[in-house]
Amino acid sequence: MLEDREDFTREQDLENWVITKCDSWRDHYEANYAQRFEEYYRLWRGQWSIEDRTRETERSKIITPALQQAVESSVAELEEATFGRGKWFDIKDDIHDQDSQDIEMLRKHLDQDFKKNKVRKGVAECLINAAVFGTGIAEVVLSEEKEMAPATQPVMGGELQAVGVTIRDRTCIKLRPVMPQNFLIDPVATDVDSALGCAIDEFVSSHLVEQLQESGVYRDVDIVSASPDFDIEPDQDLTSFDDDKVRLTKYYGLVPRHLLEKAMQDEDAEEEVVDLGSDENEDDASYYVEAVVIIANGGTLLKASENPYMMQDRPIVAFPWDVVPSRFWGRGVCEKGYNSQKALDTEIRARIDALALTIHPMMAMDASRMPRGAKPSIQPGKTILTNGNPSEILQPFNFGNVSQITFAQAQALQTMVQTATGAVDSGGISGGINGDATAAGISMSLGAVIKRHKRTLINFQESFIIPFVTKAAWRYMQFEPEMYPVADYKFHTSSSLGIIAREYEVTQLVQLLQTMSPDTPMYPKLVMSIIDNMNLSNREELIRTLEQANTPNPEAQQAAQQAEQAAQQAQLAFQASQSAALNGQAQESAARAQKLTVEAQVIPQELEIDRIKAVTTNLKAGDADDKEFQKRLEISKQLLKEREVASKEGKNNG
Repeated sequence: MLEDREDFTREQDLENWVITKCDSWRDHYEANYAQRFEEYYRLWRGQWSIEDRTRETERSKIITPALQQAVESSVAELEEATFGRGKWFDIKDDIHDQDSQDIEMLRKHLDQDFKKNKVRKGVAECLINAAVFGTGIAEVVLSEEKEMAPATQPVMGGELQAVGVTIRDRTCIKLRPVMPQNFLIDPVATDVDSALGCAIDEFVSSHLVEQLQESGVYRDVDIVSASPDFDIEPDQDLTSFDDDKVRLTKYYGLVPRHLLEKAMQDEDAEEEVVDLGSDENEDDASYYVEAVVIIANGGTLLKASENPYMMQDRPIVAFPWDVVPSRFWGRGVCEKGYNSQKALDTEIRARIDALALTIHPMMAMDASRMPRGAKPSIQPGKTILTNGNPSEILQPFNFGNVSQITFAQAQALQTMVQTATGAVDSGGISGGINGDATAAGISMSLGAVIKRHKRTLINFQESFIIPFVTKAAWRYMQFEPEMYPVADYKFHTSSSLGIIAREYEVTQLVQLLQTMSPDTPMYPKLVMSIIDNMNLSNREELIRTLEQANTPNPEAQQAAQQAEQAAQQAQLAFQASQSAALNGQAQESAARAQKLTVEAQVIPQELEIDRIKAVTTNLKAGDADDKEFQKRLEISKQLLKEREVASKEGKNNG
């Protein structure tokens, strides 16, 4: 098998083999996709063509902006979903080490380089191509550039002064969008990696090729200007052509091993014969080798080498807007809204033609009664001379008025464009499902729109963003290892919801927030989610403030604990004082009661003494009765004193 293949291609050169494959792939593209893609492009740009005319008498050339608005709305939604929150990719470490500084440093360097090389601008253009043509394609370009920075030195006072410029070579990874008419791929493939190969066939300026020849990237061969070919021009409506251009075909994929060896050997005949590791005992799988082949003007070989990248990956990323099973080319916004757009354009152009006939009707004239040399044209303020009554000579045709139903039909067709594409106009969804303008209907409609955008977003992330970031990191690790140490990482995007989805989610969160009390644990989390979904200029600051407010401060927590303990101790002391006071009151009450009891016992005796005094007032001194009375009186007084002393002691003890 291997010998048969070599015999079949032995007379071929590598450039002929590549060009033959590319021509076959272009024939397939032009037969199946070229015409449709050209029309999608015109509808998006609003450019009329003779092919758009639906009848011979059609005069209006208007293209309604319904499909254009659907493309721009859908692209803006995906851009917002990808870049709306700043951080659009993240990195995970497969090693799972405790030190995450290397991860953060790698992400920081990638983010800075992507900003310098305007990667976001390239991504936005790829999204537009995907929406219009169904597939977004880009080339991961590796180049060496010189980075200039001002050189400074300290002067008096510690200030810095510019003393010149420092120049250093740096590796740049850029994302260059590729138009579909300039991209060729194996028709049986469903993605770039499964294809035999793919190629970028386009015109470039001659000076770019000359610069790469001077730097040694391309072979130093004579190149003439290429003939024009409008099939691969970036814009189909170009009518002029700059002859200072070169048609460059860049092929990435598998090629026969022996053809690549021969091409690399012919590059410098004085060098040793190039051997790519082929062996006579190798099986058929080793017949092909992954290579990079660049050809100028369809026949001049500029570069032929093995794939120079350490992971042997192809520098092409592509994603479909909507997947078409078993096809590389996807289904975009223009294809989904094509039929509705064509019907809408036909309706609007017919109405404009009818209005022209109604406002400026045709005239019937009696030529025999018109002055000689008179022109039958009609214009404002023109005076027409007639030989007789003008009402008998000039007669306008009455076409009636344009039916008002055409306005409703146009509105319905515009709604059909939005329904087919899943786009929402600038005014939002005016009605819900089947004309239901209730909140529930609008919510269901928005939910359906969001789901359709999520499907496209997944295709974009998994087939475009993640492969690009991964390829860029691999190339930085290979060609700039000082800044990008080699390690095994996983890349994933941090894309979020788009504008429509965020507004929809914020509405739901606000409704849920209204049902909760501010004291509940879920309340601050809901507030943070609402702020996180808003596109505010100080959103990050607000989020940090909420996080600080919800994160317990150790010092404040300790102070709160101490305050709580102090409050508890004060409470215990207060309770103890209250108990002591109550005990004192109880003892005082007991003493008072005892005193009252003693007094109650003493009062009758005092009353008895007073009675005795009153009875014995008239007794004579010296009498026996008087002496006996005085004796008893002294005894009674003594008893009263003893009782008073006992009462006081009992009160003091109490």
